[in-house]
Amino acid sequence: MLDVRQVDIDKTKRTIVISDIHANLELFNKLLDKLNYTDDDYLFINGDLCKKGDNSLDVIEFVRNLSRKTRHVYVTKGNCDVLHRSVFNRSEWIIPYMNKRKKSVLNEMLSIKGRSLDDFSSIEELSQFYRQHFHNEIEWIESLPIAYETDDYIIIHAGIDRIEDWKKTEESMALSLPAFYEKEHYAEKMVIVGHWPVVNYRSDEICSHNPIIDFHKRIISIDGGNQIKDDGQLNALVIEKDTYTFIYVDELKEEKVVQRDYTDSLNRKGTVTYPNYEMKIIKKEPYFTLCENSNLGFQQWIKNEYLSYKEDQIYCKDDLSTTFLSVKQGEKVWIVDKECDGFVLVKNGDGEVGWIPFECLEN
Repeated sequence: MLDVRQVDIDKTKRTIVISDIHANLELFNKLLDKLNYTDDDYLFINGDLCKKGDNSLDVIEFVRNLSRKTRHVYVTKGNCDVLHRSVFNRSEWIIPYMNKRKKSVLNEMLSIKGRSLDDFSSIEELSQFYRQHFHNEIEWIESLPIAYETDDYIIIHAGIDRIEDWKKTEESMALSLPAFYEKEHYAEKMVIVGHWPVVNYRSDEICSHNPIIDFHKRIISIDGGNQIKDDGQLNALVIEKDTYTFIYVDELKEEKVVQRDYTDSLNRKGTVTYPNYEMKIIKKEPYFTLCENSNLGFQQWIKNEYLSYKEDQIYCKDDLSTTFLSVKQGEKVWIVDKECDGFVLVKNGDGEVGWIPFECLEN
C-alpha cells in the first residue's frame, strides 16, 4: 500500500498546489511572492524538488525549513527526488546517467564536497559517500509520503493505477507514471498530478503550459515544463471556496509591446512534443512548412529553421509551438525565439505560445 496521509482542509482558507520545482529556488520564491503566500495558506508541494536545475540542495533546505516553521506545508516525493535509490541499489545505469545528466542532486552533492565520479572506484564507495555526507537530506526525502488525500482530492506526483483501490498503486507508478491525463482512474475524487508536462497533451491545441483542469476525467495536471521546455513555467493551482484557478511564473526576460494587430485567419494551432518529431512534408513555404506528423497523423506548420533532414527522413529538431497567435496593438508579449526569419515566437499574457510576424513588434 502507498504511504498516503490524510489532511483535513479548512475550506475558508486557500489551498495551493505546486509541483516540479526542479531545483529552481529563485523561480519558486518568485511564484510564492506572486501568490502573496502566507502561513495561513495550505501549501502542497507535489514532488520533484530536485534535478534539472542548479539548486537541488538549496530547494531541499528551503522546503524543509518551510515545513518546519509552518504546519500547513505538505510535501510528497517525486521520481527526481529519489535518484539516490539507484546508487544504493547498485543500478548499473546510474553512473552513465550521472555522466550525461550533470544537473542532478547526486552530482550537486559531489560538487559541494569537491568530489567527482572519478574519485570513486566502485558504486559501493559512491553509496557510502552519500550515506556519510547527506544522510539528513536523504532521510528527510524518504520520510515524505507518496500522496495526500483530503475530502475532495488526491495529491500525488505522477498518477494512480486504474484499479478499484488506488492506494494499491505500485510506488514506481505513483512516482513515474507517464501521461496520466490520457488514462482513466476509479477514484471518486479529483486527482492532482505533476510529472508529465501539460504541453505534451496539446499536440493539436493552442500551445500552452497552463494547467489542465478536467472535471469529467477528475484529473488536474499542473506540470508547466519548468526547466524542461524553453518556454516552460512553474504553475500554482489555487483552490479557494471550491473554485480552481492558477498562477504561473517563468524565466522569459524580454518583454515587448505589440505595435500593430495581427489575426491568423487560418486558425493554425498545435505543438510538437516528445516523442512525436518525425514529419512528412506536404507543402513548403518561405517561412513555414506544412507537414504531417508521422506518429499523430495530422498536419502541423513547422518553422523552417526547426526542420532537420537526416538521410531520407525529416524531423522537427525539438519541442516547438505550431500555433499562430492573433495579437492586438498595445498587448504585451514575451520573446521565446527571435532568431528565425520573418516571424518571432512569443508567449502572451494568457500563457499561450505562438508565432507572430516580426513587423508586429516594429515601431
